[in-house]
Amino acid sequence: YRIVWGKNDHTDLPADFFALSDIFEKYEPGSSEKLTLFLNEAEYKYKVGIQKLVYKKSSSPLEFIDPELMKGIFRLHVFTSFHNHIRKYFSNSKLIQMLEFPVLFLGGTPKTTPALYSLMNYGDIKLGTWYPVGGMYSVVEGMEDLAKSLGVEFQYDAPVHSLKVSGDRVKQVAVNGHGYEADVVVASADYHHVEQQLLPENARTYSGKYWDKRVMSPSSLIFYLGFDKKISNLQHHTLFFDEDFELHANEIYNDPRWPAKPSIYLSNTSKTDDSVAPAGMENIMVLIPVAPGLKDTDEVREKYFGYIIDKLEKYTGESLRDHVVFKKSYAHRDFIKDYNAFRGNAYGLANTLMQTAFLKPKLQSKKVKNLFYAGQLTVPGPGVPPAIISGEVAAKEIVKQFKL
Repeated sequence: YRIVWGKNDHTDLPADFFALSDIFEKYEPGSSEKLTLFLNEAEYKYKVGIQKLVYKKSSSPLEFIDPELMKGIFRLHVFTSFHNHIRKYFSNSKLIQMLEFPVLFLGGTPKTTPALYSLMNYGDIKLGTWYPVGGMYSVVEGMEDLAKSLGVEFQYDAPVHSLKVSGDRVKQVAVNGHGYEADVVVASADYHHVEQQLLPENARTYSGKYWDKRVMSPSSLIFYLGFDKKISNLQHHTLFFDEDFELHANEIYNDPRWPAKPSIYLSNTSKTDDSVAPAGMENIMVLIPVAPGLKDTDEVREKYFGYIIDKLEKYTGESLRDHVVFKKSYAHRDFIKDYNAFRGNAYGLANTLMQTAFLKPKLQSKKVKNLFYAGQLTVPGPGVPPAIISGEVAAKEIVKQFKL
C-alpha cells in the first residue's frame, strides 16, 4: 500500500519484509534491526493472543490463571502505552505514524491504548493483508454456501422483533408475526439492541446505564465511488497522512466532533481485481474514522465528499469530480438503520483495559440460560476475525453445555 505524506511525497510499502526493512533504514539508520526486534516482541503477543486469549469464553478471570501466561505477562506490555512502546524503537515521525495508525480503530489514541496491540503490526507486516477475489462479500457468500451444504436454512429480510422468555429460557423468536420455537439462540446482532429492544427488562443482563458508560470505538464516514476512468497514483490501499494525525485522533476520542482535516483511507480494489469494475473504470471506497454518536446529516456528508475529491484531484493531478458515475455514502445513521449499531459505531467496544476479556459483555446471558451472543460487542472483540471467532467460541460452548 501507499502512504501519502503531502504533495510529491509518498512511500510505497511492499509486502516483502526485507524490502520494507530497507525503506525503514532509509528513514532512520539502524531502524531495520529495530524493526526486527519490535516484530519479534509483537509476534510473541500475537501467538499468546491466539493460543491463550481469543478462544476463551472469558466468563471469569479464573480462566486466565495460566502459568505460562502469568510468566509472560510483562512481555505483553498490557500496562505500557502504544505511544511509549513505539518510541522505544523508533524516533522518525513517519515510521511512528505508519505503525500507530491501526490503533485509531481500536477505540483510543496511541497514548491510551495498551502496547499489547502491537500484535496488529505483526499481523499486518509479517502475516500480510489478504484480499478475497470478488471483494469482502465473497467471504460472506462462501460462508453461506458452506452453511447450506451442511443443511442450514436461511430466512432473508426477516428482522427479529422480540425474544419471548419464560423463566430462564428463550422459548420463541418472533419474526414478522411468526414465533419460532427455540432450543438455543445465538444473537449476533448488536448486543445492546438485543438486550434493550428484544428482551423483556427482567431478562436483561445489563442496564441502560451500563451501556451509557461503555467507551466505543469509532464510527466511519464511507464513500463508495465509481469513476468512468482509470486514476493514476493510487495503489490498492492508499493512506493519506498529510494532515495532523494527533488532532484527528483527539477529535475522535477526547473532543468528539466531525474532524477539521482528517486522515483518510482509500481502497482501490479495481487496481487488483478486474471483476469489481467495468473495463477502464475504477471502484473506490474512501473511509474517514470519526467519533460515534455524532449528528449525521446529508450536508455534513457532502462537505466531506468535497474534501475528499479536492484532495484526490490535488494529489493525482487529474480532474475527477465530473467522472463520478456512482456515489453512495454511509455513516452513523446507516449503521443504526442496517445493523442497529449502538451510537452508530462501526468497530464495537473500545479496546481499553477495563473493556478487555472477562470485562466485556458476556458471551452467554446471565439471566437467560439458552441465549448466547456473537459479534464485535462480546469476546474476543471487534474486527472481522475476532467477530467470526466469537461465533466459534459460542458454538463450542453450546455443544459443551447442551451435549449436542
